[in-house]
Amino acid sequence: MKTLIYSRPYQMAIEERPYPQLAAGQEQVVIRIGAAGICGSDMHAFHGQDPRRQPGLVLGHELAGEIVESQSPRFLPGDRVTANPLITCGVCEYCRQGRDNLCSDRHMVGMDWPGAFAEFMAIPARSVVPLPTGISIQHAALTEPAATVVHAMRLTQRTLTQPLAETRTLVIGGGAIGLLTVLVLRAWGCRHITLAETNALRAEAAERYTGCISINPMETSISESSHQLVVDAVGAAATRQMAIQAVKPGGVIMHIGLQAWASEIDMRKITLGEIMLLGTYTYTMDDFCLALSMLEEGALGELGWVESRPLSEGEQAFADLESQQVSAAKILLIP
Repeated sequence: MKTLIYSRPYQMAIEERPYPQLAAGQEQVVIRIGAAGICGSDMHAFHGQDPRRQPGLVLGHELAGEIVESQSPRFLPGDRVTANPLITCGVCEYCRQGRDNLCSDRHMVGMDWPGAFAEFMAIPARSVVPLPTGISIQHAALTEPAATVVHAMRLTQRTLTQPLAETRTLVIGGGAIGLLTVLVLRAWGCRHITLAETNALRAEAAERYTGCISINPMETSISESSHQLVVDAVGAAATRQMAIQAVKPGGVIMHIGLQAWASEIDMRKITLGEIMLLGTYTYTMDDFCLALSMLEEGALGELGWVESRPLSEGEQAFADLESQQVSAAKILLIP
């Protein structure tokens, strides 16, 4: 089968790999991939900045398709599905608490498990979620990034001291996670949202498809202590500093992006201002299913900021995202 592999930093390659085999006694399925999204973490691997993703790996963990083989009575060939790419143990303390995203013995598709930039992929049936009849394969492939945002905003809601709908919010970064954050916040009633994005193409797309106000922080300064909620959907040293500067005393910073793994932050302001700094990791299965429902219901809009390309053009798609010469915040690869 054809796959797109990470071959070395800044290089992807189309390569033939064997058709996946079902492991005996594991209740797995094989999915024919219909669409798979390029994630920011795939770009980290492309840059050679993720030691968990080594050359030779088939990347991709945002997926939807149809079952072609099944060891599970829950799924039959032809069933349309998506899949939670977190493969969890189900028995550790976190899984027992319903916090399976923190599973102490987890695996991740496209990290230590062959990914979805391929014609076919095997995965345990317990990770598979059937698709509602009203959603396309392409839109269903957005379930994973949408679930990341749903989980983060649920954590945020529990921490804010005022209703989310009344919160003045700054979202830093107009990539897929940033746009989905705006769209989820809109769906949940948040009225006052500003997006900070330096790429003019993405900023224009964000305003068109989300209705938010967009500013270029390189040209328009963000007032200090001006927002009750700041969402850092980039995770660079500069955006962390921006988030801390912009948040009001008593406010919340939700840190989703992880572009850079270390930076200095202003702990004095965080301490003296009683600012809540939250980290978030992926999602629970409940978050995943809620995100799928929101997509199926159209709660996240028309999704015109998503572009589809053939898997055979995956190398160029990575290069275009790297050059930031595309307005699309998300590119889906279609085998």
